[in-house]
Amino acid sequence: MTVPVFEEYAPAADCGCTGCAQGRRTAAALPVRYGGHPAAHGARRALVLVTAAGVVLSCGADQAAAAAAGPRALADTSADPQPVTPQGTVGPLNSGGASGPPSAPSTAQRTTTRADIINRAKKWVTAKVPYDMAAYWSDGYRQDCSGFVSMAWNLGGNEWTGSLAAHGTKIARADLQPGDILLFHNLADPAAGSHVTVFGGWSDHTHSHYLAYELTRPHARKATTPMAYWSNSSKYVAYRYKGVVSGAGGSGSATAFPGAGKFGPGANNAHVTRLGKLLIAQGGKRFYKEGAGPRWSDADKRATRAFQLAQGWKGKEADGVPGPHTWRLLVDGTGRKIPAAGAGGSPSTAEAYPGPSSFRPGRSNGHVLALGTQLVKKGYGKHYVTGPGRSWTEADRRNVEAFQRAQGWSGGAADGYPGPETWRRLFA
Repeated sequence: MTVPVFEEYAPAADCGCTGCAQGRRTAAALPVRYGGHPAAHGARRALVLVTAAGVVLSCGADQAAAAAAGPRALADTSADPQPVTPQGTVGPLNSGGASGPPSAPSTAQRTTTRADIINRAKKWVTAKVPYDMAAYWSDGYRQDCSGFVSMAWNLGGNEWTGSLAAHGTKIARADLQPGDILLFHNLADPAAGSHVTVFGGWSDHTHSHYLAYELTRPHARKATTPMAYWSNSSKYVAYRYKGVVSGAGGSGSATAFPGAGKFGPGANNAHVTRLGKLLIAQGGKRFYKEGAGPRWSDADKRATRAFQLAQGWKGKEADGVPGPHTWRLLVDGTGRKIPAAGAGGSPSTAEAYPGPSSFRPGRSNGHVLALGTQLVKKGYGKHYVTGPGRSWTEADRRNVEAFQRAQGWSGGAADGYPGPETWRRLFA
């Protein structure tokens, strides 16, 4: 009995058999660097079984089909195939050629703090890094959603939505802290909605919205986002980076809310001092004539209320006494800063949403003018011919629609008619 051996055989480039023709079509359709599976580009190199006695190789349809099944079978053994989607594959850091060849991927587990994760995310947001899955930013990370998280987590290479989970530990949504991620990887069809965001902290006391840092078209952004995302919300899974260590923004006694009894009239302790310092760091310096101190004062209450109003809260949510959510935003540094005295777009302006009836065909009022003025200020006034006015026009609607789409909204959420959230974001 002859012993079978494996031999790699490369058929002619113009071979007309079924397997080779299919391989050429697959290879032409999607390059590896755009997310195609490398196995597809190796289809022309069929693995065939021959005997030691020597069997004449044939490129007939039956043999070629069986040979081509080899690479596909190997690929299918993975429960998580590479995506055929505009998202880069797992790979090393790449500087785009500006600094030589790509660096080798690092396998060592890097450590980082929550504050560092958020700060790295903020750098890309500030730079408005454009979404381009075929490009790499100056720090070597790929400019798509998974490259953004790879950068924020300081990973040694570029991951994709199908591999990021391996670098984290699954957690409950209720346990989310700044620097964790919310990940949706559609295993059945990675091209259909797969996405990932960096959790930046809760934006309301009900935990129905959070501050998301993400890279999506047209560029990196941070935005108040419904839990867990605008679409496929129930399918997002929360993960915590395995290499996160204690530090600013981390867990532990340094960040735990000390309790409501530590604040308010008569309180005199180190927690009041820390509250004042945190408020000053968030823009509340004008409330303190002599700086932060251990004795609770009217300055603490006024500064706390100003910070709460800056988050868009009102009523009992903005009573001037810190609760767990106020404390968390202050400690993590993820809340909205206290606006300067007399600054435009103050929280009180943002709260004064006049209602949907103010923005309809035929309506004319000051709210329409204020809306148009703010749209122009934010860079969404291109549809105005003579500038905004008091009468609602189609130009107003189209400009509002452009602003809504820039938030990542679609369908009825981007109909061009401002609702409370559109109004709040415009004036925030």
